[in-house]
Amino acid sequence: GPEIMSKYYGESEGKLREVFEEAQEHAPAIIFIDEIDSIAPKREDTKGEVERRVVAQLLSLMDGLKGRGQVVVIGATNIPDSLDPALRRGGRFDREIEIGIPDKKGRLEIFQVHSRGVPLADDVKLDSYADTTHGFVGADIALLVKEAAMHALRKIIPKIDLDQEIPAELLEELKVTGTDFDEARRHVEPSAMREVLVEIPDVTWEDVGGLEEVKQELKEAVEWPLKYPVVFAQLRTKPPKGILLFGPPGTGKTMLAKAVANESECNFISVKGPELLSKWVGESEKGVREIFRKARQASPSIIFFDEVDALVPKRGTYMGSSHVTESVVSQILTELDGLEELKNVTVIGATNRPDMLDPALMRPGRMERHIYVPPPDAESRKKIFAVYLRDAETLLADDVRIDDLIEKTEHYVGADIEALVREAKLAAMREFITMMAGKSPEEMGDAAINIRLTGKHFDEARKKVKGSLDDEALEAAERQAWEMLYSGDQREILENALTAIKRVKFLGEGAPDTTELHGTVFARAKDWNKIKRLTHRLEEDLKAAP
Repeated sequence: GPEIMSKYYGESEGKLREVFEEAQEHAPAIIFIDEIDSIAPKREDTKGEVERRVVAQLLSLMDGLKGRGQVVVIGATNIPDSLDPALRRGGRFDREIEIGIPDKKGRLEIFQVHSRGVPLADDVKLDSYADTTHGFVGADIALLVKEAAMHALRKIIPKIDLDQEIPAELLEELKVTGTDFDEARRHVEPSAMREVLVEIPDVTWEDVGGLEEVKQELKEAVEWPLKYPVVFAQLRTKPPKGILLFGPPGTGKTMLAKAVANESECNFISVKGPELLSKWVGESEKGVREIFRKARQASPSIIFFDEVDALVPKRGTYMGSSHVTESVVSQILTELDGLEELKNVTVIGATNRPDMLDPALMRPGRMERHIYVPPPDAESRKKIFAVYLRDAETLLADDVRIDDLIEKTEHYVGADIEALVREAKLAAMREFITMMAGKSPEEMGDAAINIRLTGKHFDEARKKVKGSLDDEALEAAERQAWEMLYSGDQREILENALTAIKRVKFLGEGAPDTTELHGTVFARAKDWNKIKRLTHRLEEDLKAAP
């Protein structure tokens, strides 16, 4: 394409005419125009007169081709939406063929082609690399094999005297190993993902303390469809397209999304709402379309919308809400259940304000799976401490007991516990550096292995790091979860129980015990009959109370 363009008036059109005349003289012929978007962009989007004239010339030349089959024009582009619409109608480019990203079988064949002349070690299993290179195209796989070969070469170059002939036994020793491929894999990413922010999360399920039920739900929604597609096909069912993680701030929603992407070996596209919003008409919607297009190309992938309420708020709620936001909401909804199927693309949204989201986003076929990420209970806090104090045996002093820490962190969420441990470590560090003032770096290094976190360090940390949740915030978060997860009848049972518990608070001394009912109401798995029974008993006790 770019070879046609010239700065001189009329020369670009002249070159184009020459190409078509030569093809007709030597018919049957194929004219292949690579990067056709550079010579035939949308005329309304171009400022230059040259581009408009070239597009018009190309249209008239294509209309002038006589007899189908004598001269065929093939154009190639990776941005078809930027082409002038007049080119894409019947009689010009009649047929559009999308060359998609290869599947596992295709990737294996490409690996076999590019590694044909490469001396591979016995530990190289090409089918396992075909398994883990989701979203890779032929050029990416060629680069991966080349990088692996270069890595193997770098190891042997120090043994070679470049002025002498290379010994045959050294060449025989040269093999590309699995380690070389693993190293290359770290540096080569799919082309489709280079234009969007792609993270390869290093968070695993072990890094997320507690939340076992939430993890299981995410595994079923994201991992199972990739691991057991045969079962889904047999039952003729489809996995959920979208998942909404909601709960109080700091409970680990973002961490869960990263962990599920890592564990399921999906490409992970993280989207922050403000990055998409633009004041120019149509730009924000274009950004949304582009993200979904890239995700389809690099599937299996996860699109993660953090703080999704900023991007998809209720339409028409605010007087000042801009037209841009409303059109972005519409575009995201269209992408989720549009005509083009989202295959092996999961959309995960995270929010702590589910009541602010547009209701259309939550209906079946969109973000249909709603998962509440609750504040940690005592058992979950124990697991979170275990994550952040992995080296507890050597790090904690004798006066620190994990059970005491759990008891003193009742209103703490995961992020608070992480901050608490970090602050305790900083307190220990300050004490150590003050004590070792004037010592040499070597002496400090030798003594550092004896640093211990004491009860005093945790007490200091607790003065700085307070729990994010109080009873009111906890109740508000639970009520939001009830609105999202339970039916009207079930919510009524819970509301009656809470009302009875609140009435007890006003009685003071001698009031009935509400511990069991409170625990049952706020338990993750609700025993509805037990809640009704305990509420009824409490109401009877209240009637009998003086």
